[in-house]
Amino acid sequence: MVIAVDGPAASGKGTLARRLAAHYGLPALDTGLLYRMVARALLDASQPIDDPVAAAAMASRFDEAGFGEDVLRGREIGEAASVVAAFPGVRSALIERQRRFAAQEGGAVLDGRDIGTVICPDAPVKLFVTATPEVRAARRHRELAGRGEVATFAGILADIRRRDARDSGRSDAPLKAAADAVILDTSALTVEEAVAAAIDIVDRRRRV
Repeated sequence: MVIAVDGPAASGKGTLARRLAAHYGLPALDTGLLYRMVARALLDASQPIDDPVAAAAMASRFDEAGFGEDVLRGREIGEAASVVAAFPGVRSALIERQRRFAAQEGGAVLDGRDIGTVICPDAPVKLFVTATPEVRAARRHRELAGRGEVATFAGILADIRRRDARDSGRSDAPLKAAADAVILDTSALTVEEAVAAAIDIVDRRRRV
């Protein structure tokens, strides 16, 4: 069983994907971390993140084992990842890594922005998780504050709107719900309510 979980930044898709993976005993992949790894590798090598050729070359050769999650979090690396993710060469280089993960015996849970539309278009279960920009900005603000990072709500909201526009407007694999995805708006839901709703969606899809 492959579960595809897509959605914009701070919509809650990562939390839901991890909880679904634990509930069903499946491996999980946060595909956004792959793009963060590419961005981090470029920054570490003092290469420009806005160079599509350099970014595509890095995406084809970086070692996933070389990064701790602590260096892949934060506003700066998130913004950099959004930039490199817009390059078709980068997305093409990462497709097979993601599809190999999804092809594991028994299935997997993958979350990102193009899982249901590009990476696993035949996934039997597809969720598109969303929330209002203001709710997502508040969540990200709390997350950053919890890690001791200083950021204003207004600045985070501007970042989210900018990333939404970039992700939805790119020519290659734009952020959008797959035609057969179930939309889950988490704006007014607690984490536990969202998880329960997601499990219900998956169970109903499995019975079809």
